[in-house]
Amino acid sequence: MRLTVVGCAGSFPGPDSPASCYLLDADGFRLAIDFGNGALGGLQKYAGLFGIDAVVLSHLHADHCVDLYAYAIARTYAPDGPRSPVPVYGPRGTRERIAGIGGPGDDDGLMDRFSFRTLAPGTLDIGPFRVTAAHVNHPVEAFGFRFDHGDRSIAYSGDTSPADALVSLAEGADAFVCEASFLDGPDLPPGLHLTARQAAEHAQAAGAGQLMLTHLLAWNDPDASLEEAAGHYDGPLSPARTGLVVDLKED
Repeated sequence: MRLTVVGCAGSFPGPDSPASCYLLDADGFRLAIDFGNGALGGLQKYAGLFGIDAVVLSHLHADHCVDLYAYAIARTYAPDGPRSPVPVYGPRGTRERIAGIGGPGDDDGLMDRFSFRTLAPGTLDIGPFRVTAAHVNHPVEAFGFRFDHGDRSIAYSGDTSPADALVSLAEGADAFVCEASFLDGPDLPPGLHLTARQAAEHAQAAGAGQLMLTHLLAWNDPDASLEEAAGHYDGPLSPARTGLVVDLKED
């Protein structure tokens, strides 16, 4: 199982990264996890324009889903004809949210390039992956995930404030990709995002094998986020960056 960081910028694209998007690959099956601003351009470096087999969305904020509309255009107007529908797993209202990006009533068959499936807490199979989804704490319906393949596992927080579900999803996972949008400080908005310290505390409680901090905001120093997290997690710790590959081989 291989995870490639396509985009990891928090809340909006940065100068070196699209917004949230990750590519999970096993047995020749490619799953895109989130599809934020700039993701479609980045994905073409790693999977080609039409190399995605399915998409799963953690939530419907623009920095996690908006480029799916551009992907609908590409799949509709491909020179050799419209491409077959790709499964898209997302929260309630995903079809309406993506269709609405083009403006009121501007669907025009674009959404037929996707097969929309509504997520709910629990487990499901997407290609070769066993996917566990759980609600996390964010102003809109939002999911964190665990992806299992063989004896390897990766957990992904999506966007969340502190949530017990994160510990369950990441329990014993080989890698935990966790948002760390904030640094500790006064007057942080409640119920929105994690600090680097909180991300580390969740990873430590879960016994995750390694922690990758992601969704880092452009005005925060990544080194400061790592320093804050390092005091609360005793495993391998790194920041996400575009193009980073995590290769998890089965024993």
